[in-house]
Amino acid sequence: MYDVFGLGNALVDTEVNIQDSFLQEQSIAKGHMTLIESDRREELESALAGHEHTRCSGGSAANTTFAIQGFGLKTAYTCKVAEDPVGTFFMDELQAAGIDVNTSAMATEGQSGQCFIMITPDAERTMCTDLAISSQLGREDVSEQALINARQFYVEGYLSSSEPSTQAAIHCREQAEQNGVGVAVSLSDPSMVEFFRSSLELMLGNGVTQVFCNEEEALAWAKTDRLDIAINELKDIAPEVYVTLGAQGSIAVTSTSQRTEEGFRVKAIDTTGAGDIYAGAVLAARLKGAEPGDAAKFANYCAAQIVSRYGARFKTIEEYAAMENRFPG
Repeated sequence: MYDVFGLGNALVDTEVNIQDSFLQEQSIAKGHMTLIESDRREELESALAGHEHTRCSGGSAANTTFAIQGFGLKTAYTCKVAEDPVGTFFMDELQAAGIDVNTSAMATEGQSGQCFIMITPDAERTMCTDLAISSQLGREDVSEQALINARQFYVEGYLSSSEPSTQAAIHCREQAEQNGVGVAVSLSDPSMVEFFRSSLELMLGNGVTQVFCNEEEALAWAKTDRLDIAINELKDIAPEVYVTLGAQGSIAVTSTSQRTEEGFRVKAIDTTGAGDIYAGAVLAARLKGAEPGDAAKFANYCAAQIVSRYGARFKTIEEYAAMENRFPG
């Protein structure tokens, strides 16, 4: 029924260009994702009131699922939003793309999750996320029938910050394993590795099919400053490991090979969503029969296209297919 079953937070992103001084004034760690409460979100809204901003649906695994759908595969996504304008905006975008969303996704109480994405002149993105009702995503929201009828399960490591969401991820992994469904996990952010490692370990269980991370996350996971050591440790978790290196490209690692694919030269203006579309491109290519190294090359190309514009997603689902057709191979 589905090529990929995604599980993750439902967030609407507010993107704003700032100077580094704003992060310093607000004591925000540059380049990382920081979880905030609603009162802090309101403070940031006030502080950023004079800045121009754009709004789009986000959430890491949602962005990945959106890309996979755009590359011509069939997807489902499980999440939690509130019955408010933010939640409606999020749901409308996924459903317009043809993504099947869980029937319990929209709750009648609470507030939908939001994320401030602050972009500095060097194109680095810094995120402050108020999960709100998204943190209540639980195993009761999961359609096991949809999951076991998928070829691949994909989950974001951001869920490790919430106990109910962690349990939902563990449940999905166990069901996937029992029914021959591949399992892919993204480590998501160094802060998840640092502060929620025990939950991430539970999500990974005794191993998964694929792990996605960037270099900083890989080093943090292995508690080392050597990438080769980190990769060897990650190979114990999954037979396929993909490590992104920013503009330098990425590394595709299997049990028998390691292949570094160079990045595509572009002028980066916003790195938001680069890792998300990278994971989506790899999974789509692999499900279509590509070898890991070739999938990584295609994913590098897609990541380069997304960082050369603002936003974590392309505006329409058709743009993904058009980009796939332009891929030089």
